Amino acid sequence: MRRVATLLASSLLVTACTSTAHVTTTPNSPTTVASDPDVPTSSPSASASASTSTSASSSASVSPSASAATASVGSTIALKGMNDGEACDVTVVKVVDPAKPKDQYSSPEAGTRFVAVQFRLANTGTASYSDSPGNGAQVVDTEGQRFTDTYQETAAGPSFSGSVAIAPGDSALGFVTFEVPASSRVAKVQFSLNSGLADSIGQWTVS
Repeated sequence: MRRVATLLASSLLVTACTSTAHVTTTPNSPTTVASDPDVPTSSPSASASASTSTSASSSASVSPSASAATASVGSTIALKGMNDGEACDVTVVKVVDPAKPKDQYSSPEAGTRFVAVQFRLANTGTASYSDSPGNGAQVVDTEGQRFTDTYQETAAGPSFSGSVAIAPGDSALGFVTFEVPASSRVAKVQFSLNSGLADSIGQWTVS
């Protein structure tokens, strides 16, 4: 039994070392968050005029231009899952930092704060997609420290339920909450399908 366990551990180590994980930072083209009911669809002329102005709210959704080379808040990235027919267009709709606790029973530990990230998962594949989205999400600070989701909820908006099932052509929208040190500045958001096990990883910059 000990020999079998050793061989299994070695096999898992080899698999981890030969992973083909790929981080994608390029958004879909054209990039749009028109599926968010709070964000209007931009016409070409509106996009041109919008490029000369800046948003007044740091937590508002941002729609980058189609020529953007790097995904940011508001961008959509196409990701593939582990199984045949699994594919989703994933959008980081908004980042709320800091995010207020949902109620008096939810609060970050001393020296930390909540950061809430709203994701939209649109099933573009041919198979139904089931997942616990929070498991596949991370935020990264300027020092490279990574933080996973917390079970706590915030006043930013509704969180994903423990799991979601999305039929082809449908989408799911929800917040994922992270607890990060008060001194950390969030610089990136990462997401991958299949609770973080898929090799296709999307990355968005946070300004």
